[in-house]
Amino acid sequence: MNPESNAKAVRNGRLSSRDNPRWRWLAIAAGVFVVCGLTWSVYWLSDARWRVTTDDAYVDGNVVEITPQISGTVVAIGADDTQLVRAGQPLVKLDPADAQLALDEADARLARSVREVRNLFATSAELNADVELRASELAMAQKDLARRERLGSSGAISGEELQHARDTVRGDRAALNAAKEQLAANRARTDGTTLASHPDVRDAAAAVRSAYLQLSRTVLPAPVAGLIAKRNVQLGERVNPGAALMSVVPLDQVWVEANFKEPQLASLRIGQPVSVTSDLYGRKVIFHGRVAGLGAGTGSAFALLPAQNATGNWIKIVQRVPVRIALDPRELEAHPLQIGLSMKVEVSIRDQDGKRFPEAAGSPTGGATDSAAALYATSVFDASGAAAEARVRTIIAANAPAPQRSSREHARLASAAHARSAPIDRERDASPAAAAGPAARETSDGL
Repeated sequence: MNPESNAKAVRNGRLSSRDNPRWRWLAIAAGVFVVCGLTWSVYWLSDARWRVTTDDAYVDGNVVEITPQISGTVVAIGADDTQLVRAGQPLVKLDPADAQLALDEADARLARSVREVRNLFATSAELNADVELRASELAMAQKDLARRERLGSSGAISGEELQHARDTVRGDRAALNAAKEQLAANRARTDGTTLASHPDVRDAAAAVRSAYLQLSRTVLPAPVAGLIAKRNVQLGERVNPGAALMSVVPLDQVWVEANFKEPQLASLRIGQPVSVTSDLYGRKVIFHGRVAGLGAGTGSAFALLPAQNATGNWIKIVQRVPVRIALDPRELEAHPLQIGLSMKVEVSIRDQDGKRFPEAAGSPTGGATDSAAALYATSVFDASGAAAEARVRTIIAANAPAPQRSSREHARLASAAHARSAPIDRERDASPAAAAGPAARETSDGL
């Protein structure tokens, strides 16, 4: 049939729908839509329904602020914005003059306390030797009195001499009691302690540690390695404790904060695998990670000005909840991410065995953890305490006696010194024979 005949046939209604070009194109279009629908249905049933995605996601991480613990004037700045610093590197230095003076005073006070306590221990030993000496003198006086009383009953010595012997015993007994009281008073300050553990020394040592820590705090180190950001401090500026001077951003401690809608949260579980792409690297770099945890509330609930929905006019808005995505550290090392970068997140929800919230405190995966373990820690400030302790030990050792003798050894040496200085002929000079002449001497010999 030629076109004219087709046109006539169409006008006369004799052309079938199979031969009509319009119907043929409509059938082709319908077939294409059916095939696309079937393809999409197969894709959705097999894969797409097991994935949730969002492009409302950004890189987040730790921002470590550098703040002073003491007041001071800034005399040096060790790093600037965009510079990479290592852990422990000095970032800001304050004027140490006042802190150094306080440390010198504390050192002198500790040295003085050590020497004073040494004197207490030495005094105790000396007083103990004095007690032993007084006891010996009292014993000799009592023996002398006993002999004189025997002689006095026979009239060999005068009553005055006998009274003198009795007075000597009373005086020696009083001297012994006084020596004991002095020894007890001095021992009350040293009993149960050593040179290093004496309260006076410990108090002075604590002052040295405090002054040393104050001096060490004039240098502000970087707690972690990272990039410097938000430097606000200037040379010569007077800073106060808690003022933010600059920040350190450790780029190896970043994660992705993805904000999912409410309907998407029902199938999210901790530990599910995640694929993440960034606008920085494009789809040629795919980061892999896992769901670390779901937020405790929506973003609006923790906003500075929360929404007040108990008003007259209200419009329902789908809320979003932040979900933390932990990334592979090796991929982060190969392709670093800065805080705030836009990301696209795709979570595979096929695995539904995980928990929506951790069951154990401190465990992002829901398992048990050691309560003593810290998620983040730094050892940069540990050296200050160890150095302060070493300084205290050095000062005590420098002011302690070289050969440390025990209290008993001190008492023995002091007693020997007193014995050497005491008159060895006291008993002979005070004997009744020396005072009563030849007759009394003969009587005494007879006794």
